Amino acid sequence: KKFSLAGKAAKRVVTKWPFSDYAPQAQYLVGRCSEAQGKDEVAFTQYQKVLEKYPKMTNAQEVIDRQFVIANKFLAGKWRKVLGYIPVPPSTDKTVQMYEKILKNAPYSDVAPLAQMNIGTAREKQKNYAEAVKAYERVADKYSEREKVAADALFKAGLATLKQSKTAEYDQNAAAQAISIFTDFAALHPEDKRAAECQKKIDELKTEQARG
Repeated sequence: KKFSLAGKAAKRVVTKWPFSDYAPQAQYLVGRCSEAQGKDEVAFTQYQKVLEKYPKMTNAQEVIDRQFVIANKFLAGKWRKVLGYIPVPPSTDKTVQMYEKILKNAPYSDVAPLAQMNIGTAREKQKNYAEAVKAYERVADKYSEREKVAADALFKAGLATLKQSKTAEYDQNAAAQAISIFTDFAALHPEDKRAAECQKKIDELKTEQARG
């Protein structure tokens, strides 16, 4: 468990023998040692180097999974460490950038739709509901064959649009969009227990439209 020493040894392998058969695993170890020391942002960057420099390495999926775990920590509110040491408050934009890199690295991996979904969650935290809706709709469109994921994304898109309609002055356009999304959900997923909830929200929105 001498992670600092192990990390230095692994980094030396990558620096001295970058084209050897051992370099990909050594680069991965640099990331693992950083992660073990609590330097998650540094670890994410080291994992990214693995995928960019050695895209054909055998445990690429494991690297992507570890990146996803790290991004989730920051989404949950973990503080970042500048240069691996100086604590600073979490940045939602930087967390979104992490998820975007995961999507670029492996757009059809098991974690890809979840990464895209979490971009929506991050944007909701910023109260940027328009961008949140776009993120959720991308999940529903791109991963439509994964029915549960697509249904969750579409429902969240409706809820985000509903929140958008209630910000500041009442927004008729956002309300109309929310009605459209909830209607689509009920039509595409009639057996889902949330379909009834969608109809209830549609009725509420139409009443609000009339008042507007």
